[in-house]
Amino acid sequence: MPGVTGQEAGSPLDRSPGCLSAWSAVMSSLFLFILPFLILTAGSTLDFRYHNNHEMEQYLRQINASNPDITHLYSIGQSVRGQQLWVLALGLSPRRHIVGIPEFKYVANMHGNEVLGRVLLLQLIDDMVRGYRNNETWSLRLLNSTRIHILPTMNPDGFDVADTDCQYSQGRYNSNGVDLNRNFPDAFAGLRGQQRPDDEKREAEVRAVMGWLSTESFVLSANLHGGALVASYPYDNSNGGSELVGGASVTPDNDVFVHLAKVYSHNHASMNTGNGCAETRPFLDGVTNGYQWYPLPGGMQDYNYVWAQCLELTLELSCCKFPPPTQLPGMWTENRKALLAFIQQVHLGVKGRVFDGSGEPVQNAVVEVKGRRNLCPFRTDRHGEYYRLLLPGLYTFTVSYPGHEVLTETLNIPYGPDQYSAMKHDFLLQRITLTAPSGTADHPTPTCNYSLKLEGGGATTRPTWTGLSVGLSLVAALQSLIA
Repeated sequence: MPGVTGQEAGSPLDRSPGCLSAWSAVMSSLFLFILPFLILTAGSTLDFRYHNNHEMEQYLRQINASNPDITHLYSIGQSVRGQQLWVLALGLSPRRHIVGIPEFKYVANMHGNEVLGRVLLLQLIDDMVRGYRNNETWSLRLLNSTRIHILPTMNPDGFDVADTDCQYSQGRYNSNGVDLNRNFPDAFAGLRGQQRPDDEKREAEVRAVMGWLSTESFVLSANLHGGALVASYPYDNSNGGSELVGGASVTPDNDVFVHLAKVYSHNHASMNTGNGCAETRPFLDGVTNGYQWYPLPGGMQDYNYVWAQCLELTLELSCCKFPPPTQLPGMWTENRKALLAFIQQVHLGVKGRVFDGSGEPVQNAVVEVKGRRNLCPFRTDRHGEYYRLLLPGLYTFTVSYPGHEVLTETLNIPYGPDQYSAMKHDFLLQRITLTAPSGTADHPTPTCNYSLKLEGGGATTRPTWTGLSVGLSLVAALQSLIA
């Protein structure tokens, strides 16, 4: 309007009853939309109860929107009934990997009727974010040194139909009636020459996790269950070979697995006593070899270790699979220290990169430790990185890569978790100058070449939740208006 200043044009509008009414309606709607974000940013405490899948998703969205600098919400796929399998990543770079920062994960609710893990992981998220915002040293050190991925429910469909019986409730299986912890490829079945099920016959939830493991180089993991009180470690299965020792199916990294299991059990309020549940036998120190407890084919922890180079434990955290809600605060207190201490163990051993003769980091270089011949050799990832969880001591490493001389070095590895960093050591390879066999290791195990065709349930799209970022901006704007 020529000749009219902004103040003059705005003044009559500001005083118009109709415009004031419309403005109030808009602000009221906006306030209702962003109220959950305001509540979260005010530092409210997550209540102790069983949140349904919709409530859990809303909570994860709100945490992500309120803390975009240290959290990233993404989906690894869908359940049989089409529910998203949400993962919240936490760390200084939650959206992408940083060289030298190890990847850690917790998975819960694989069996839909084993529900304590859902509650514990939501409380853990709340605890870590609150600690970081309050500049608490333990949270700052953990999130500054580690990228932590949390999948609160792997079986949302099973949870939807679960009832509250302590031991024999429905909901264990997915919507196809399949036990997800018997549906992964089994290394020992492969070694016996048995035909593996086709990828298409794997359940959607299993395919999603397999796809996840192919996109992130996880170093350490735990799978949270219920029905006992014990930390179980691989192997869960056996083919009757040399891995059988005294009734246990022993991995080449058995000393590390036992240490990891004891870290959890001894930081738990009572697990280490070994006498937690009347329904199960006693467990010395609250730990057990999986196979020695009972043989389990197609399990997730063996798959993580054999194919994904990720050391995973199965943590049985409650005698009752569906504990009464009144017990949840106490169970969080019993597990909190152990959950945090276990994450810190991702900094055991040694980490680094392998460089070729031109000084470039290389993928698929074989990094082996003398005396630890894995069914599938540990290899460098797409960043040329390797991570080996090892207890303090002297270790001889052999590094091989096609076209290069085999490199052998002995390292004296200290204890890293107290410093929130494993020892760092890079391997520099030399090209072969004469005609000679290239530096490749012989690993005839047929299962090592197993790969997943990524379609269907194995989708790895990662929503960025730009809409929530907009919502967060609106929160900041309205907070400034309120102030």
